[in-house]
Amino acid sequence: MRLDRFLSHQLGKSRKQVTRALKEKRVILDSKVITNGAVKLLPEQKVLFDQKLLKYPITGRYFMLNKPKGYLCATRDPHHPVVNDFFDETVSSELHAAGRLDIDATGLVLMTDDGQWSHRLTSPKYHCKKTYWVTLASPISHDPTQNFLDGLRLKNEKTLTRPAQLKIVTPQSMELTITEGRYHQVKRMFAAIGHHVTELHRMQIGSIKLDEALMPGQYRLLTKQEINSIISFERMDQRSRCL
Repeated sequence: MRLDRFLSHQLGKSRKQVTRALKEKRVILDSKVITNGAVKLLPEQKVLFDQKLLKYPITGRYFMLNKPKGYLCATRDPHHPVVNDFFDETVSSELHAAGRLDIDATGLVLMTDDGQWSHRLTSPKYHCKKTYWVTLASPISHDPTQNFLDGLRLKNEKTLTRPAQLKIVTPQSMELTITEGRYHQVKRMFAAIGHHVTELHRMQIGSIKLDEALMPGQYRLLTKQEINSIISFERMDQRSRCL
């Protein structure tokens, strides 16, 4: 395995961040400072980042969790329970959420110890689709589908949101698919058309759908097909999309 890929996996950093860290001489391989990310690693070699020994080899773990309300997508928090609390102590400290949900939101959260894999889900370069079930406080009086497709201007932001697909099921319930991850984006998009979101449930990320058999707080391992569906998609500037 290349050194830069190993560092990206272990640290949850993008390749660009890893390249910068290498140039800053923060990486030591077998007592020698290394600045070239293309160096090939051997299992018996020791890698230090900021004087901290990194584990080798990598054994990627990938889960889907049905997140209930009241839990933060964080590894730890002094005031609230976190999604890592659902996992066994032997793995929980090494997992992170690949894409967060608000504390009052529910549904699909992907958990992994593979930083590069989660980067493909969260980086703006990939525009990975995420689908939500949205419940509003009051019924909509007009069809805002075209507004979402054209892009909305969120409060205190200069650029419009990327085209989003809205499917109205009832005047107060709908499905929304977005390809961004702005701060509280779904709630702010509906606020932009004068509506308040009371319930937000994530149903799908990329091609990975929340397993209907999972009760809130339950999780399962991802299948190889689900894992590879994220590995296989390319950056949007290479004319592909996370589907």
